[in-house]
Amino acid sequence: MRHYLPRILRRVLPALFLAAMSPWLSGCSVGFTMNGSMLNYDIYKTIYISEFPIRAALVYPPLQQTFENKLLDGVARQTRLNVVSNPNSDLEMSGEITGYSLSPQAVGEDAYATQTRLTITVRVKYVDHKNEANSIDQSFSAYRDFPSSEMLTDVQDQLCEEISSDLVDLIFNATLGNW
Repeated sequence: MRHYLPRILRRVLPALFLAAMSPWLSGCSVGFTMNGSMLNYDIYKTIYISEFPIRAALVYPPLQQTFENKLLDGVARQTRLNVVSNPNSDLEMSGEITGYSLSPQAVGEDAYATQTRLTITVRVKYVDHKNEANSIDQSFSAYRDFPSSEMLTDVQDQLCEEISSDLVDLIFNATLGNW
């Protein structure tokens, strides 16, 4: 028992010290966000996000709404920017869905594809009206594989949701995340 008490004190004392110091430390703040956004909200208050029409050779009409909703939700969830309905804003995001394609990924013994890849490509034009050096015009692609034994019509909605989420993450990190 004699050696047990000091071990407990060594573990408890740092926590007690921090608890005692917390009133003095609470006046300090660190400018770090867990969502990755590095925006200065004293400068940036508004963003305009236009429609992203489908310009791909293969068209799945619900994709446009799915992608736009994911993009708007991502900006609202990860920033404090106000989404406005006109381009007279601090930031502007526009673009188009330029690719929606299927490709075989794995071939079985019978020479038929066992996996199919759905790839979606989005071109984004991001304009920072406060600092033009941050503006970009770039394409982003994401994909999901699915078993070729499944019909695209059965998995298409789920795949588009997942791919759109991946695209929004890529776009956010390249634009508003300022990585």
